[in-house]
Amino acid sequence: MSKAEVFRALHRHRAPGDPLVLPGPWDAASARVFAEAGFPALATPSAGVAASLGYEDGHTPADEMFAAVARIVRAVDVPVSTDVEGGYGLAPKELVERLLETGAVGCNLEDSEGGVLKDPRAHADWLAEVRSAAADRLFVNARVDTFARGVADPGQAVERAALYVAAGADCVYPIGAPPEVLPLLRAGIQGPINVGAPVGEGPTPAELGARGATRITFGPGLQRRATRALREIAAGLRP
Repeated sequence: MSKAEVFRALHRHRAPGDPLVLPGPWDAASARVFAEAGFPALATPSAGVAASLGYEDGHTPADEMFAAVARIVRAVDVPVSTDVEGGYGLAPKELVERLLETGAVGCNLEDSEGGVLKDPRAHADWLAEVRSAAADRLFVNARVDTFARGVADPGQAVERAALYVAAGADCVYPIGAPPEVLPLLRAGIQGPINVGAPVGEGPTPAELGARGATRITFGPGLQRRATRALREIAAGLRP
């Protein structure tokens, strides 16, 4: 079984309260820490990787992002999915080729650009091209940015999710969805749902799973918490 098949299988038949928890490494060292802790797969956050490379979120050059992902993949034996934002303007076939070159088994692809939601049908058509180029070699996690862009109506997230699932997305990610609407999203969305969790606060992964989450990611939260810890250590080193 390929790593992509292993990763896809990890999303199947999840019991309520037992979501797939995917820590987000930002470099090879953090990836090894998470793999050694026993997590069966990892999911890199674009913002965390950007910070590790000295860039603001959304400003990492594509070549540097793909190179960073490749280093993370090489550092561990578990499957690694990666957040490649909006695809860096690459045509679907080239995007898929670049992702496969890194060794990643999946990708996040967002449906807004410059803070503005994309036309959902046009985006679904683009996702279908990505799926066609990737076949089963990549697990496609389609990010739904309605909540992040100030659209509180869960119905709009469900409508976008339906289009993306029909286009071949393996999972949808309604980023920023309040925990209390997760049961509504679960009732209206076919297939796995990715939910972002804050680090050390709010509902636990198990609680989010009970509300409908199939898998849990943390965005750049782990990288930011590690940076805060390092600042405290650095402050203690000064005479």
